[in-house]
Amino acid sequence: MQNNNSIHLQDIWCVIPTFNNLKTIQKVAFDCQKYLPQILVVDDGSTEGNIAELFANTKVKVLKHEKNLGKGQAIRSALDFIQKHNGKFMLTIDADLQHYPEDLAKFIALLDQNEAAIIIGCRDFKQKNVPGKSQFGRAFSNFWLRLETGVAINDSQSGFRSYPVRYLAQIKTSGNYYDFETEILTRASWAGLALKEVPIKVFYPEAHLRVSSFHPLLDNLRISLMHLRLIGRRLIPLPYPKVISRIKNNQSLKIFTHPLKLLKNLLQENATPLGLAISAGVGVFLGVLPLVSFHMLAVLYVTSRLHLNKIMALSVQNLCMPPFVPVACIEMGHFLLHQKWLTVISWQAIFGNIPERIWEWFLGSLVLAPLLTLIISIIIYFTAQGIQRQLIKNAKHS
Repeated sequence: MQNNNSIHLQDIWCVIPTFNNLKTIQKVAFDCQKYLPQILVVDDGSTEGNIAELFANTKVKVLKHEKNLGKGQAIRSALDFIQKHNGKFMLTIDADLQHYPEDLAKFIALLDQNEAAIIIGCRDFKQKNVPGKSQFGRAFSNFWLRLETGVAINDSQSGFRSYPVRYLAQIKTSGNYYDFETEILTRASWAGLALKEVPIKVFYPEAHLRVSSFHPLLDNLRISLMHLRLIGRRLIPLPYPKVISRIKNNQSLKIFTHPLKLLKNLLQENATPLGLAISAGVGVFLGVLPLVSFHMLAVLYVTSRLHLNKIMALSVQNLCMPPFVPVACIEMGHFLLHQKWLTVISWQAIFGNIPERIWEWFLGSLVLAPLLTLIISIIIYFTAQGIQRQLIKNAKHS
């Protein structure tokens, strides 16, 4: 059995992680079997019913975790199984009827030309019953993925995906729950894999009919902590382990010979309201710290690593130039050390004892930097949002 390209359907496994989806898992698996002959259900410690019994005397394979280990670990278990059976691709689909199995055909059609890519199903959110928290979560995750990789994806939280098995097996990950799906996209991009999307349909029942194993508080915390870890790793100037080498496009170097194009690119990079707010926040935070003579270099380094707007960060950083902000930090630091304010503000008082003043500047900056960062970021965000709305409004009337 073979599709129109050179990929054999026997090379592809459809993986369905499940946890207490007793009412829907059988339908999802059998509907997927219409498009792919090899179906693997991973029962991640379900406490309701017997998933294996549902597929007795069928060709659907079932793996079982004795206890709930998380979706990430379920996908790893599936990966190990597929490797042992010489599979080349793993397509994951949710077990709650949110996804439409007929969309598997869209993924299959792309595999032949994307053997070194993770293909993500981009859900259509322009329909009723889409939870507001899902829309926010998707936008939140998309933003952080772009900071970490520079890649713009419209639905980085979709669980309907295609993974190339041999490359995925070489990428080390630590997330065991939904944070795995966050982590794998970033680490795969760092490892040289492409991230691509395909439009898919999605079904959301009314709120009282939804069944989900996603725990809003705990899983969102795990995802947020994972993003912090990935951002921290991104700021470390060490190379990432590569599983595939890609040919670099020298066009990116040619832009430096065209100053106007370079300026246009710098102005447009990550120019969303949130992107500009984060860029401004980075500029302020680093500008407040006592990085004497290195503020600009620090701002350029961080904004380059995180694909932020350099023009915004450098412009806002100038607000922290001497004398006001450094003196305010020194005053705060002096108060923290001596429980009294530095009442004599003069050249001698500030610069007469440089080591002590630098230490006070540093301590004071730990208080003022987060505060000023928050204030400036909020101002920039709402200002940029207002300008963006006005531009859209003007465009509609023109």
